[in-house]
Amino acid sequence: MKDPEAFRRSAVDRLREEVPGKAIVAASGGIDSTAAALLAQEALGARSRALFIDTGLLRKGEVEFARGLFLKSHLDVEVIPASRRFLGALADVSDPEEKRRRVGTSFIRLFEEEAARFGASALVQGTIAPDWIESGGSLRDTIKTHHNVGGVPSDVRLKLVEPLRDLYKDEVRELATYLGIPQPERQPFPGPGLAVRVAGPVTPGRVEVVRMANAIVEEEVDRAIAQGAIARPWQYFAVLLPVRTVGVTGDNRVFGEAVSVRVVESQDAMTATSASLPPQLLRTIAERITRELSGVVTRVLYDITDKPPATIEWE
Repeated sequence: MKDPEAFRRSAVDRLREEVPGKAIVAASGGIDSTAAALLAQEALGARSRALFIDTGLLRKGEVEFARGLFLKSHLDVEVIPASRRFLGALADVSDPEEKRRRVGTSFIRLFEEEAARFGASALVQGTIAPDWIESGGSLRDTIKTHHNVGGVPSDVRLKLVEPLRDLYKDEVRELATYLGIPQPERQPFPGPGLAVRVAGPVTPGRVEVVRMANAIVEEEVDRAIAQGAIARPWQYFAVLLPVRTVGVTGDNRVFGEAVSVRVVESQDAMTATSASLPPQLLRTIAERITRELSGVVTRVLYDITDKPPATIEWE
């Protein structure tokens, strides 16, 4: 991005033009939506109402982190608890595209309800270029439906406003730095949350398993970063696989699940390369996951696939 200040002025002007009335603002706690929410707050003031939805599909400590991020960013956001709603919509759903559609529909219906209470007719989202490109916006085929693009139902009753639509991730991070958002380098987190890190059927129990495994990956990688052992990767997380595998606990045979660890480097999320982590770090991660989820996870794998051919997230 050549001139973040020029982009800010232009985006604020466009928001005022596109939203003559009131708007609901989707604030996920990620850098994209936080930047969009700050622009909307500047442009619309009291005519905007920013909402953070606790879907029950978030990382460990995510709600608390988001509250702190909003406070430090001087952004007024209301937290809406909705875990029962989202987990109910995903009950035993396995197909990745169906997961994304159901999450997208659940978000939109909730935003429509809140918009009706607020008297709003528009929804401001933090959609960026890779979201609509991968959702089929400029490609022959859909790579994967992003919940905030292809996952939006056709009968949506709100006008969608996307001030960051033409930016790539590296440009959004430059803008976030300019806007004073803390930790602009924070790793991306998918809009459907842990639903797409639970490969196979989504159940509350499986979501909790991947939440714990994901936290271990983040804690150990963050510790290695703080110690100077590795540079900060673009993204690092755990995926719960839809397979069961034989393991041993003490003298007993157990039949548990498998977790894949994925760590990648990227600039704009359009392409990515698998990161080479120190073997001892990988061993520590595997030992912690199998110990702290003893009897539940019996095997930990490391994903070394680049994008392409794989996408960054498994689903």
